[in-house]
Amino acid sequence: MWDDAFPSFLIGLREGLEAGLIVSILVATLVKADARSRLPQVWTGVLAAIALAASFGAVLTFTAASLSATAQEAFGGALSVIAVAFVTAMVFWMRRSARSLSGEIKEKVTGALAMGSGVLVLTSFLAVGREGLETALFLWTTAQAAGESAGPMVGAGIGLVLSAVLCWGLYRRVLRINLTKFFTATGIVLIVIAAGVLGYGLRDLQEGGVLPGNAAYAVDLGGSVDAGSWYSTLIQGVLNLTPTMTWLQIVAYVAYLVVVMSLFVRGVRATAPRPAPDKPEKAAPPASDRQETTTAPAPSAPARHRPAWVVPVAVVTVPALLAGLAVAFGRPKPASAQTVAVSEKECGAGFTAPKPGRQTFQMRNTGDKTSEVYLIDPATNAVYGEVEGLAPGTTRALVATVAGGTYAWRCVPSGGAAVTSKAVRVSGGGGGAQAVVPVSEKDLAGPLKQYRAYVDQGLATLVAQTRALAGDIRGGRLGKARTDWLTAHLSYSSLGAAYGTFEDFDKKINGRADGLPGGVHDKDFAGFHRVEYGLWHGESATSLKGPAQQLVIAVAGLQKAFPTQDFDPSDLPLRAHEILENTLQFELTGDTDEGSGTNLATADANLAGTRELLTVLRPLLTTRAPKLLPTVDADVSRLQKLLDAEHHGAESADSTGTTGWTPVDQLDATTRARVDGATGQLLEDLSPIPDLLEIRKAA
Repeated sequence: MWDDAFPSFLIGLREGLEAGLIVSILVATLVKADARSRLPQVWTGVLAAIALAASFGAVLTFTAASLSATAQEAFGGALSVIAVAFVTAMVFWMRRSARSLSGEIKEKVTGALAMGSGVLVLTSFLAVGREGLETALFLWTTAQAAGESAGPMVGAGIGLVLSAVLCWGLYRRVLRINLTKFFTATGIVLIVIAAGVLGYGLRDLQEGGVLPGNAAYAVDLGGSVDAGSWYSTLIQGVLNLTPTMTWLQIVAYVAYLVVVMSLFVRGVRATAPRPAPDKPEKAAPPASDRQETTTAPAPSAPARHRPAWVVPVAVVTVPALLAGLAVAFGRPKPASAQTVAVSEKECGAGFTAPKPGRQTFQMRNTGDKTSEVYLIDPATNAVYGEVEGLAPGTTRALVATVAGGTYAWRCVPSGGAAVTSKAVRVSGGGGGAQAVVPVSEKDLAGPLKQYRAYVDQGLATLVAQTRALAGDIRGGRLGKARTDWLTAHLSYSSLGAAYGTFEDFDKKINGRADGLPGGVHDKDFAGFHRVEYGLWHGESATSLKGPAQQLVIAVAGLQKAFPTQDFDPSDLPLRAHEILENTLQFELTGDTDEGSGTNLATADANLAGTRELLTVLRPLLTTRAPKLLPTVDADVSRLQKLLDAEHHGAESADSTGTTGWTPVDQLDATTRARVDGATGQLLEDLSPIPDLLEIRKAA
């Protein structure tokens, strides 16, 4: 969180100090002019400026929330670029005006005192309002970059509180700060941060389709830099530099930094303090030349005093009210949500062509059967949204982003035939939600057949390997048994036996000691890990004969049972994600290491099993998510390189138990973080596959 907090802390400190200095000068000028009664007018203007900034932030937030994902990227990117322009202008203005700020404000206050209370309120409002709007815009962009992190708000809050303390100290003459040096130093840091925000904003515009070059990468360090490490997170949070950046980001970052920093530094050198020439005081006319006149005061009407609370309440209420109206009229209105009736005989009653944009449909089941309801493209059967298990007599909301195209409803009642509504045509452009072409059991039948053939072949190999292992132990060849154990265990680990794929056989073949009353000495501890424990903890061949033979029997039983095991086709896409979830939970933590130190070898085998699943699912994924597979392939390649670097080859293995793989607990912190980070990134990119290939009745 703290890496995301620093840029906001700096902007909160600097903008808060600027606004605080202005308020301090206003207050000090009024106090010296013996006009303390006018101080409430200053605070009224300050309050109005704060209300305006808060309302502006609310409008930005709620406006972005009502847009589609693509439009949000473009909106956020555009505001990031605008924020950079504001911050750049602010940095140069403060560098130029730091010395003369006090005099300028005193002149304005003196003039305001002569012109009335409204002008004084306006003076303080304009002086503080600009800083408030800049702060709101910059904080909004940094919060967008930080995602769900609370760092930007925490950092800004700390910066604003600290700036208030500093301003109080300056006003009370407790502190002395060289403001010119302060604003110069913070200006340099803000220029560096703004360069990163510019790159981030341009990346958003690329992802939103506004700018080209979305896939033209100039830097791709994802394979060598762990995006989740502390140093990478710090750099991303403070400077908005990521391991992967496009050419446009790099060029804009460097160009902005070189040009703006050069101009700023050159201006600092050119702006040397110069003593201002003393202005000769205008001599007062001699007393003899002065004429005294006496004018009788004109009669005046009785003064009408408004309540003191009216103006402060108004200046807070009006911006909030305007922001509320902007949000209310700028977002789709829930009241306009269509109510669409569905039943086993009629689907989509009441459905009319909606307007483009984010829409909410109230789906009402008027029939007698529970139904699955889908918003589809009738030409391709692609699904834009769905409600599963809509019970009779119930209403549930379906939210979808609608663009130009043709739409229809498809209702599939339980035990009944699918019913499709009349199609409607939506006019207009805009980015809609990405439709998912539904998958049927028939679509998954081919990949499932290929995967079962892969497992059948692997089990045949595994049976021979476990028999060789048992033979080694019976013959007392424990050194060879260690080598054959690793070979057999990796064969099993590459079959994708995650989350009980092989039913009860997995516990017998690859069960763990965790949870057993006796731990590794429990009589029910069996399979590969039981044999591993004995081989690497000095047990005799005699004591290992029984566990080795039990392993042979379990593997042979699995080979015999597997052809008749019920394999739900919908489980196949889940395996692509679940195998590596197991890897991250058990292998990369060292939880399953019983002495061999081969968790990374097992992770390598798990990766091979995942790669096989992706191979059989590739035809279905290519047509549904063409951009996903290149990303996943790159992730797999990165993780494979990291694992290969920790395998020192067969020549490093020996009969004493050395396997040639670095044990997980012997990895240095940086390498371990890279492996964990690469696995986590691959899991994240694999996560859409189960949803993309979910069997839907809309097919």
